[in-house]
Amino acid sequence: MNLKKLMSFGAAASVLPLVAFAQDAEDAEEAVEAVMDAAEAMAAVTALNVEMTFIFNTLLFIIGGFLVFFMAAGFCMLEAGLVRSKNTTMQLMKNISLFSLAAIAYFVVGFMIMYPGDAWIIDGWLGVPLWTTLEPVGVTIDEVDDYEYASVASDFFFQLMFCAATASIVSGAVAERIKLWPFLVFVIILTGLIYPIQASWSWGEGWLDEFGFLDFAGSSIVHSAGGWAALTGIIILGARAGKYGPGGKVNPIPGSNLALSTLGVFILWLGWFGFNGGSELAMGGADAVANVSRIMANTNAAAAAGAVAALILSQAMYRKPDLTLVLNGALAGLVSITAEPLEPNLWMATIIGAVGGIIVVITVPLMDKLKWDDVVGAVPVHLFAGIWGTLAVVLTNDEATIIGQVVGILAIGVFMAGASAIVWLIIKATMGLRVDDEAESSGLDKVELGMEAYPEFSKT
Repeated sequence: MNLKKLMSFGAAASVLPLVAFAQDAEDAEEAVEAVMDAAEAMAAVTALNVEMTFIFNTLLFIIGGFLVFFMAAGFCMLEAGLVRSKNTTMQLMKNISLFSLAAIAYFVVGFMIMYPGDAWIIDGWLGVPLWTTLEPVGVTIDEVDDYEYASVASDFFFQLMFCAATASIVSGAVAERIKLWPFLVFVIILTGLIYPIQASWSWGEGWLDEFGFLDFAGSSIVHSAGGWAALTGIIILGARAGKYGPGGKVNPIPGSNLALSTLGVFILWLGWFGFNGGSELAMGGADAVANVSRIMANTNAAAAAGAVAALILSQAMYRKPDLTLVLNGALAGLVSITAEPLEPNLWMATIIGAVGGIIVVITVPLMDKLKWDDVVGAVPVHLFAGIWGTLAVVLTNDEATIIGQVVGILAIGVFMAGASAIVWLIIKATMGLRVDDEAESSGLDKVELGMEAYPEFSKT
């Protein structure tokens, strides 16, 4: 019996005899006082329950948020290891810059676009900005009810990390030949406008949500969205010099530090527990905490299965296992389970993740056949596995329909590809996107930044 029920039972047991056998005014007065005391006690317990729910839900957002923030380090290390040493500093610069710019763009405009219930556009003019909607300093229990189930600041903090992750997906795909400032301009527009618009269709209770599209933590809303933005950038930029030869020949360009890339994947794996687990969006009751635990177990199973599937398939296809494919296989497993990490059992989560790993091994060479030069494999991992994960929701969630999922995939794909292509082309026509041949040959670190990550080594 919980505390609230216990106090209610105790109050009734002690008060009713007093009321029934009151002999005079004094007894009646005592009975009324007892009833009032019991009511005050019950109100205090109710207020405590509300406050504890607020605390634990907010805590989930905060913990999930800083785990997803750590994924920024994972993307950074993954990319720094998969580019050549002469371009490493550029990737480090891009990653810290893109996260910082995303944080500002999302707070200035993106969050309010994504959640129109908090909209600050009034009669066509910019109205009340985000910072005025955050809780006052020292918010008390009397004010908790005004903020539903968690603090606005924690919700904003958590959602910002998803927005920044979308931009990180693009960074590695277009590496080694894009200028810094044009890329950062694209990031500002992506995180301030493009991503929030399509995310509002589902997570902002927009038309896709009403249509029945389900995407628990963002296989399409985050990962495929970033994948579409990356793919359009790859196509418009063109391949790196020397990547493709005559007759369809593919010239491998090895990365500089696979140890860093492996570290990056483990960091991303860790951060994904916040990415998916935090997307339960509640931790105020036993049921919600059990859900978070189940989500984390399924997330881990899918990642492991993706890595193992890529390990086995790359061995079968190339006679030797390929570490880069295994790393991306783990990430593809994570992306695949992200659309529905709660409903599957562990066996089904393992199957969903394994299919994601297989998709990566198959689509990486397909990208090369199309001469789409993706330096880190972002498109196979985030776009192709993201589509699979979104479709796989119908396998375990009875509320999902194949029509709803396909419509969501197509809507996000058409919008993200179209909007991204327009922005890329405008930037290309005005600022230019690609470095010149000399800069690409010498390395972006030296030419664009004037500092090198490994100055004591050869720049080949």
